[in-house]
Amino acid sequence: MEAFLVSTGIVALGEMGDKTQLLALLLAAKFRRPWPIVAGILVATLANHAAAGLVGGWIAAWLGPDLLRWVVGGGFVLMAAWMLIPDQVDDDAAPGRLRFGVFGTTVVAFFLAEMGDKTQIATVALAARFTDLWAVVAGTTLGMMLANVPAVFLGDRVARAVPMRLVHGVSALIFAVLGVLTLLNVGQLF
Repeated sequence: MEAFLVSTGIVALGEMGDKTQLLALLLAAKFRRPWPIVAGILVATLANHAAAGLVGGWIAAWLGPDLLRWVVGGGFVLMAAWMLIPDQVDDDAAPGRLRFGVFGTTVVAFFLAEMGDKTQIATVALAARFTDLWAVVAGTTLGMMLANVPAVFLGDRVARAVPMRLVHGVSALIFAVLGVLTLLNVGQLF
């Protein structure tokens, strides 16, 4: 349960102001069909985060517990710093012509935008830290949905109402605490 809750919280906070959340806003503004967009975000996130979680599990098995503790702890600390850098949507990630329909366009755009993104890297690290892969993937997916579904339905109003610097600061603090606790080997981490 800890893996699920930590994964949900970290990704929900980390996704605020992230390029994929901005992409959700763009898709909602362009297509004005929220349900296929939400379904596309869900499918893309499940596929992307399941792959990222498998990579995290492989890394955990390959490195062994001592080296893994340092890699994951350092990764969390680096994620804390990265959280303080705001994202912007790349021009090539913005939706183009409606070649695959609203759902297909959303799946492709989200899957590609999530490659190498903060939340994907966080999923790799979380899967390396926690042994329950499916709890991590379910948690990170729920975190993505918690951040992106309101963006799809409420659009710009949500983006203007939430102070992104505060959200990014809280996310960075959580990553930093997890990193330090992992580096210090506090609790039953592995």
